[in-house]
Amino acid sequence: MKQLDLISPVISGVGAVSCAGINCRETRSMFFERSERRLPTAPSPRCGTTLSDPVFELVELETTGANRNNMLVTMAIDEALENAKLTREMLAKYRVGVCLGTTTAGQLNNLKLYSELRDGNYSRISEVDTFVHSSPAELLRRQYNLNGPALTVSNACASGTDAAGIAQYWLSQGKCDIVLVTGVDELNHIPVAGFHALGVASSAPCRPFDRDRSGLNLGEGAACCVMETFDNAVKRGVAPAFELLSYGNACDAYHATSPHPEGRGLADAITQALVRAKVSAQDIAFINAHGTSTRANDLCEGKVFDRLFGSSVPYLSTKGWTGHTLGAAGTLEMVFTILMLEQGEIPASCGFENRDPEIPGAPASSRTILKNPEFALSNSLAFGGSNAAAVIRRRR
Repeated sequence: MKQLDLISPVISGVGAVSCAGINCRETRSMFFERSERRLPTAPSPRCGTTLSDPVFELVELETTGANRNNMLVTMAIDEALENAKLTREMLAKYRVGVCLGTTTAGQLNNLKLYSELRDGNYSRISEVDTFVHSSPAELLRRQYNLNGPALTVSNACASGTDAAGIAQYWLSQGKCDIVLVTGVDELNHIPVAGFHALGVASSAPCRPFDRDRSGLNLGEGAACCVMETFDNAVKRGVAPAFELLSYGNACDAYHATSPHPEGRGLADAITQALVRAKVSAQDIAFINAHGTSTRANDLCEGKVFDRLFGSSVPYLSTKGWTGHTLGAAGTLEMVFTILMLEQGEIPASCGFENRDPEIPGAPASSRTILKNPEFALSNSLAFGGSNAAAVIRRRR
């Protein structure tokens, strides 16, 4: 079978909602203008947990309707569409797909329903009907009246980056003119309890790559990248400044919740992305690391960056501003990567102060002007050993 020739879809609009900012303008200000960051706090009663592990929660956003995930991702999509000079009505003129990355999509909020079903005490149908019809991608397809494919990707914390890779295939295969690449996860008691049980939730603000890091903070948020073929963008009369140049993914097959100590799968994913992009490691202006602030993740990434890029390519983690947003992280961090390429510089890696002698090299400790801000790499690592990498290009 002939290998599919992959195009590099342009990114004509982006949107982001997180504790770094409820839109891209606020997010850029947080990265480059504000002197103080937002700190995580104990979960609000909305999260439904008695645990006090600090989280990055958008407490100022009250849930509208029954679905907080849908509210967050709709905010991100609407901002991205506006930036792409598209309206909901205009989408009907094109073959538009939606590919959404998430971990729980709110489905694990239904523990009471599951318990009642298991005990044979459940007689209502409304919640079951909602569950069956609540695929988030399908919900968005109906909400925006889209006529292309709809797919929900639940591949743990690599879901958002994987969604972008799938969109690249759809556009290369001619299935779509435009794809709404989205990622979303709200905070709820299931991931809060799960990461607490794993012993990787920090009792203090997270410190990615720092010697004294003690674990992660969970967060919530959503993001959207409007991806389309270059020809479609030209026909619409827009000239996008960015593109998804390439994507790579690989599995460690090492451990259910921990990366391979030497980053075997991550190195493979990055290498794939660089080869497909036809760029060298030294062409990369900076790396937006997964950087969860856990011992295993940061050590793994640091080793891989040193092995593949040496000390000449700066890297950072943005999770000190947002917390770990799980399925939303990959898409959010692609948007952040675009904002930094557009700015021509990267901020200091949030929360980093002291170099860890076990990690080769160190993340950016101050604002860094990029020498040639054309190519950047964004990484995602996930439970199950899944690794994904995307090369973003600023078009000249």
